Amino acid sequence: MESVETKPADFEIVREKLKELMVANLSLEGVTATQIENDAPLFGDGLGLDSLDAVEIVVLMQRNFQIDVRKIEKGSGIFRSINTLTAYICEHRPRP
Repeated sequence: MESVETKPADFEIVREKLKELMVANLSLEGVTATQIENDAPLFGDGLGLDSLDAVEIVVLMQRNFQIDVRKIEKGSGIFRSINTLTAYICEHRPRP
């Protein structure tokens, strides 16, 4: 995997946008973007997402961050938390 240096401010911007997109597009009743913990599990006892939510997250990543979904490794752990998703996006999105 190619390593891309990411500025901390860029990471923060992507993370906050990702949280907002998830709240707007997933069935997270009563949850705001600020309530989503950065390192909390997204599935199971954490945020409580399911496999359909995972598919929607992939679509959000493709539409909003131009992530090539064909390159997402199965079982790679990128869906563990907001921070792991954000790191993946920052490392794999196209640069201008």
